[in-house]
Amino acid sequence: MKTLYSTGSTKISMLAMAVATALSAPVLAEDDQAKADQQIEEIMVVGKSVSYANNATSEEMFKQQSSMTSAMAMIDNLPGVLINEGDTFGSDDWSTTVSIRGFQLSLDEQQVGITIDGISNGNSNYGGGAKANRYIDTENLMAVEVSQGTADIGSRSNEALGGTLNFTTINPGTEKGIVASLSLANFDAQKYYMRVETGEVMDDTYGWFSYSNSSNSDWITGTAENKRDHFASKFVKGMDSNLEITAYLSYDDVHEDNYQRVSLESFKQNPESDGLTGEWTGIPYIDQVYRRGWSTLRENLFGYVEVDTMIGEVEVTANAYFHKNEGRGDWVPPYIVDVNHDGANGHSELVSGTTYQGGSSLGKIYFVGADGKSLTPAKGCESSITFPYGGADAEYDPNCYDSSARPVGSYRNSHYEKERFGINADLTWETQIGEYTNIVRGGIWYEDYERSEYRDWHKIIDSKSSFDFDHTPYWIQYDRTYPVTTTMLYLEDSVEMESVTVRAGVKKYLVDLDSHDKFTSVDKSVNSDSDTLLSAGAVWYTPVEGLEVFAGYAENFAAIKDQVLEADASALGNIEPETAENMDLGIRYDNQDFDASITLYSIDFENRLTFVAPESASGNDYLVGTSGQYINTGGIESSGVEASLTYYPNQALSVYLSYTSNDSEYTDGTVDIKAGNTVFGSVEDMAVLSLDWQSDIYSAGLSTKWIGERWMDADNTQRIDAYAVSDLYIAVDLENFDSALKGASIRLTVNNLFDKSYIGSVAGGWGGWIGAPRTAAINFQTRF
Repeated sequence: MKTLYSTGSTKISMLAMAVATALSAPVLAEDDQAKADQQIEEIMVVGKSVSYANNATSEEMFKQQSSMTSAMAMIDNLPGVLINEGDTFGSDDWSTTVSIRGFQLSLDEQQVGITIDGISNGNSNYGGGAKANRYIDTENLMAVEVSQGTADIGSRSNEALGGTLNFTTINPGTEKGIVASLSLANFDAQKYYMRVETGEVMDDTYGWFSYSNSSNSDWITGTAENKRDHFASKFVKGMDSNLEITAYLSYDDVHEDNYQRVSLESFKQNPESDGLTGEWTGIPYIDQVYRRGWSTLRENLFGYVEVDTMIGEVEVTANAYFHKNEGRGDWVPPYIVDVNHDGANGHSELVSGTTYQGGSSLGKIYFVGADGKSLTPAKGCESSITFPYGGADAEYDPNCYDSSARPVGSYRNSHYEKERFGINADLTWETQIGEYTNIVRGGIWYEDYERSEYRDWHKIIDSKSSFDFDHTPYWIQYDRTYPVTTTMLYLEDSVEMESVTVRAGVKKYLVDLDSHDKFTSVDKSVNSDSDTLLSAGAVWYTPVEGLEVFAGYAENFAAIKDQVLEADASALGNIEPETAENMDLGIRYDNQDFDASITLYSIDFENRLTFVAPESASGNDYLVGTSGQYINTGGIESSGVEASLTYYPNQALSVYLSYTSNDSEYTDGTVDIKAGNTVFGSVEDMAVLSLDWQSDIYSAGLSTKWIGERWMDADNTQRIDAYAVSDLYIAVDLENFDSALKGASIRLTVNNLFDKSYIGSVAGGWGGWIGAPRTAAINFQTRF
């Protein structure tokens, strides 16, 4: 009953089937496999026949990434999209950024929506959010649909200013079988994966279970301990009937040690270091940048049940879902916070078993004597410490104290928890009005979630020897909860005529945010309802077969996030929800030999909400209790062009090109941002060239992505150099060599083939993360 893409004059895309059969490899009967392969060869398009710009991943894009790569990286070659991660494996959420048309998804901005099988991901922020790689194992990924700009009116996200990324999971195969793979790569990377296809377990019911375990170190100091366990299962009943029921469940448990942003000056001095260290020195000021103390720990449990059926002439799709998220983020402040008046009795913060709740800092303790009392540095002593952050003052330097002085430091944890429950319902009613087809769509999305966050400080047991800490905190700095309810309603009518399809719709968000401080009992609330948002568009199917022209307009909206209430410095009365008016105008062409599209767009983005973080190039303010502040930083105007072309010279070879030109400027200035400046981190020019070859036994491909110069800062004083990164893959199907190897294959992937050094992700307006170096990975897969 369901189709992945809408139909128009272009062919129906079978991309999802291509990826599911060729890469994820569900086990099919031989006849079914042959039929599927035949369909894939005959039908392959990029982009749905709709009135807004959109693209989808291809089989070749999947092959260009290893099975250890995160799901986020699969869309990096699509026009208008830039994905940057701290390493090739995407094993650090802290450094992951997405940029589309000047919109950012990063530490300080959430302006691109993410959905999983069409279901909201529950925000993408670092503190309690979750990107697609937390829900889907790469080897269970069927396809990714990218709807830039105006996007689909039914998209379930309240942060989709720049569009929506919809990550879809593979469907079960019809036959019993097992898919197993082993991946090995540089930087101590390895991954074990297995998926069991159940076949028909009940009447017309099929399913699969999968489990993977992966680990790797960092590429700079080789000391990170990144580990991930991922379990998932999916069952579908009635795949060929008028009542289809789908259930999906995933559990993800990850420990990541982070990468650090660097300034442009630091990168030019040493492009092979992010300033984090791999060895514990016993000097707290230096050890605040010990890599294993910069960590992200997360557990995510997500599931849904969906029903798709016909009630009379109306197609009904409805689901209920839940998501539980918990974890923490770690830092290593080089002092103990003095939070209690102890007088001449030493410091109770150093005594295990005592925990203070709330309050504020009375000072900092750096070194103590044998009696546990705080010491002061020798008068006139000048510190010899020059690293990190430009060096330390005397109170941090052990050489400014007597040799018997003991250094003390903290292990600071920010704890995140979230539970959310939601429902979605979509109705589609198709009727004939004379010679025209009229389609009415309507739907609702309701979500209720509560997020909690608290921060505690633990004494490092012996700062001279290790970062092992007392698991009883000496101070809980704050403890707050954030209940949020979201209701989204939409209605759209489209009319399909002989040569034109036109549509118009309205959308409305009702969002209520609250916060409760458990220590002070102070409550805050913000109403973040949207105006009625308009959407309209048209597709003209020209007399030239396969050629269509489209145009679209949409008013997009991003609700105020609960993180705004979290930041004490945020002036709630002055904060407005972000909005964007998007316009697309484009052409698509599809025939047997090539697919092509070009889109012109214009965006008026207002009330840009920016997070001013405590981390900076001069060091971290660990005592900013609620991580800085959120402010509206005026407006942005973006315009540009996105183009892509896929050419098939013959059945064995494909050539893919894409080009993006984007101009994003601040329209009015606040907090010292000058109108007319280019938005920092935004892509100005970007291009991709990819060559892929496939035979019965072998396949290979080479892809190169070029990123033009960008600005590191909003003042437009620091220019990031352009760079190009190439990826290579070579794969062999082993069953052609020996019948005993049926279903077995080997694939070698080399990312950043020429070992280019560059600044990738950018956040905060002052720094960026260094791009990953050349990384080779080999994958062994078998099916039986």
